[in-house]
Amino acid sequence: MTTRRSLLLWLPLVTALAAPPCARAETWPSKPVKIVVPAPPGSSLDNIARLLSDRLAERWGQPVVVENKPGAGGMLGTDVAAKAVPDGHTMVLSFNGPIAFAPFLYSKVPYDAAKDLAPVVMTTSQPNVLAVNAAKVPAKTVKEFVDWAKAGNGTMNYASLGNGSSAHLTMELFMAEAGLKGTHIPYNGSPPAALAVAQGDVDATFMVAPALLPHVKSGKVRLIAVSSAQPVESMKDLPTLASAGYKAVESMAWNGLFVQAATPAPVIAKINADVNALLADSAVRTALDNQGLTPVGGSAADLKHLVEAEQKRWAPIITKIGVKLD
Repeated sequence: MTTRRSLLLWLPLVTALAAPPCARAETWPSKPVKIVVPAPPGSSLDNIARLLSDRLAERWGQPVVVENKPGAGGMLGTDVAAKAVPDGHTMVLSFNGPIAFAPFLYSKVPYDAAKDLAPVVMTTSQPNVLAVNAAKVPAKTVKEFVDWAKAGNGTMNYASLGNGSSAHLTMELFMAEAGLKGTHIPYNGSPPAALAVAQGDVDATFMVAPALLPHVKSGKVRLIAVSSAQPVESMKDLPTLASAGYKAVESMAWNGLFVQAATPAPVIAKINADVNALLADSAVRTALDNQGLTPVGGSAADLKHLVEAEQKRWAPIITKIGVKLD
């Protein structure tokens, strides 16, 4: 009886010692926080992370460091969070490519997004924009672009942010729907891809707007249409692909924060609440809107459901258009 009573007295202490560090949200963060960005500096992901990092540091009382780790279509940086200590101090601002598309594009992925990563909060979602080199491509409408590309008989080439990115798959889907042929030239992120279009190294691209806008202002790049079902407020002058007869080519480039799957739920809830508060801030919303980015927010469950829906939608599309990367 004495032994049993002693065990009962010690059990709460043993349980507390065995609990994962920082399991209580009020004690988190206990050290600097790292946001891994699986894209290069100057990309839309990098801009979002840096916009949030200083404000989060003020809220959390700890430095929030942005670490760029581009490569392998975003999988390198995403893998860092998948293999991090599950305490919430390392997170990744990842996107649909390495999270939702990779399992259907590669025979081997270094992590299982569903098992190794926990969704925290969606940050932004925006359509890809069909953009062309203004000097090489005379097209100003979707129809004119399709006619021009067909006249080239497969000589058209296009840039993407990397193999398996939303930019890559959106163009492949568009070409399949329009009956076009072209050559894919992947770049390591949106800044070099946008520059390639501006310099005339490639004819066209599909990507989110931020990296393109400086080249649009210089007159080197022309925007033609957006890949959303509805017009975008920040780019209201651009028609949708759906209005041009390509309803199947609906593609949103979304991103969000993820942490290692075993991260305590209270920590995930705290990060979610604080990021949502920032995304509701008028100054943050204006800064994102000026870059053509639409803040979203929502619960961790919302992001989880989005990932599942995107996988369900794009798996048959990827199979249909025949994209396989290894």
